[in-house]
Amino acid sequence: MRSIRPLSTARRGRSARGRTSPVAAAVAIGAALVLTATACGPSEDNAGDDPSASQPADDGNGDNGKVKIPQDIQDRLKEHGIDPDKWRDGAWKNWDKDDWLREAGDYVNPIIEGLWDSDRMRDADKNPDRGVEENDISGDQGVTDPTPEPVEAAALKTPYDASVPESGKLFFDGPDGSMVCSATVVKDPAHPGKSNMVWTAGHCVHAGAEGGWYRNIAFVPSYNNSGKSAAELQNAPKEEVAPHGVWWGDWAQTSDQWIEQGGPTGGKGAPYDFAVIHVTPEKGSEGKSLEEQVGSALPVDFNAPAVPQIADMTATGYPAAPPFDGQKAFQCADKPGRLSISKPEPTMYRIGCTMTGGSSGGGWVAEGSEGKPALVSNTSIGPVTAGWLAGPRLGKEAKGIYGAVSKKFADK
Repeated sequence: MRSIRPLSTARRGRSARGRTSPVAAAVAIGAALVLTATACGPSEDNAGDDPSASQPADDGNGDNGKVKIPQDIQDRLKEHGIDPDKWRDGAWKNWDKDDWLREAGDYVNPIIEGLWDSDRMRDADKNPDRGVEENDISGDQGVTDPTPEPVEAAALKTPYDASVPESGKLFFDGPDGSMVCSATVVKDPAHPGKSNMVWTAGHCVHAGAEGGWYRNIAFVPSYNNSGKSAAELQNAPKEEVAPHGVWWGDWAQTSDQWIEQGGPTGGKGAPYDFAVIHVTPEKGSEGKSLEEQVGSALPVDFNAPAVPQIADMTATGYPAAPPFDGQKAFQCADKPGRLSISKPEPTMYRIGCTMTGGSSGGGWVAEGSEGKPALVSNTSIGPVTAGWLAGPRLGKEAKGIYGAVSKKFADK
């Protein structure tokens, strides 16, 4: 099985590792089977091959980068023994394990204006994810249906914000460079019609058992809205690449099971591989919420019908591992089956789909318990052969995380 985990990509012309504050990391190492966000990190041996990537404007340390550190976040940094001034000057690039915050309440993600410029976003899609083999799904399989036939991923109709306005691309930094996943705007019970909540995979915000929170987590709804190629995006204005702005994660939560069990290979933690991010605009959004800005948000169904009653599920994402390059959105629709990683763990959904790493975290939509389209899962894992995807069934653990994030910002 292939880990459909975040693909990392370090920008050329700078250190091959886009490092971030020891406090703001958000997981990208999904369960062994989890779709790798895109880890694309060219080595320093070939740094400079791409002239457009040699500009230092995106590291947050020069005149072109501004680091916003609100007082409350400065206080939280200090609580963890981190000097805000040193952090501002580049300490966020330090990924020493002793300084990598990993506990559920440790998440901090100060905004660095201009860090995710058009070039850095485009370049965060190159290297393929690490893979895992079919026999990595070991132990008693529980209830597992036959492997589905591959379903060819179909390019999403452009403009993306007219067809699937809730979908977008998630960017973040990890120890190996800049990484990408996919994500979905979901409704906020505390703020009807004005949600700032995004759903993704746990491995897209936290590295699991052996790591901590990823850093510089930012969501771009309808990334590359017109579906241009990587070549056409060279030197493209940011407004074209991010038509609805860049939204930074000011809070993120994932499951305790993912934090304790998750990893880059194997299937541990995959049935609990989900996360909710609360976001805020990098720059002013004229008072509009994310939901108002994109014009839509999906409800989340924590009591979806059983597999036999679901006609089909549609997964959306930005696959970045070959043969894809992460610049365009794709979809797969298929009748789901069941996949059990091990008997004690919840059974996952599985569909045929050829999307690859980078599509991790993308929403799965089906007719919910109320008969209307709802988010019922997210992409988590897939095989080396890229013939299918699996996602967690959302139950009480997922509902608890969703409710906690909504409640945390209910009065804000």
